[in-house]
Amino acid sequence: MPTYTLNINDEKQTITTDADTPLLWVLRDDLDLVGTKFGCGIAQCGACTVHLNGSAVRSCSLPISAVGESKVTTIEGLSEDASHPVQKAWLEHDVAQCGYCQAGQIMSASALLAKNPNPSEDEIVESMNGNICRCGTYGRIKTAIQSLAGGEAK
Repeated sequence: MPTYTLNINDEKQTITTDADTPLLWVLRDDLDLVGTKFGCGIAQCGACTVHLNGSAVRSCSLPISAVGESKVTTIEGLSEDASHPVQKAWLEHDVAQCGYCQAGQIMSASALLAKNPNPSEDEIVESMNGNICRCGTYGRIKTAIQSLAGGEAK
């Protein structure tokens, strides 16, 4: 089996695993970073979202061999003490119900806001479209993101 040196949450990690092992399972099973969740396994629900060089990607379908020297950020690496503005907005707007999808939601929202600090409502909806919330907190998710975009999005 090949060995990979990964940059996970600004720390170098060396992993020996099959080339086609999804990043999700390396994070959860090998590195004990369990904030990233398994939802569907086919990149359709967003529960497994992490950042790859700042962009939101689905870790369940990303083979470890494709990560290379890219910087991977998980929900654990977004902030050490849940002080990231998106995490604070999630609490302020009481977004989570069951909470299962929220790490993926937060990772998608934070990637959006890092690239576009003042997204329109349509841009928010489009960016978050691939993240499924079975509890249906979409309105609160949008409101939390809008609050960080300077209030009611244009």
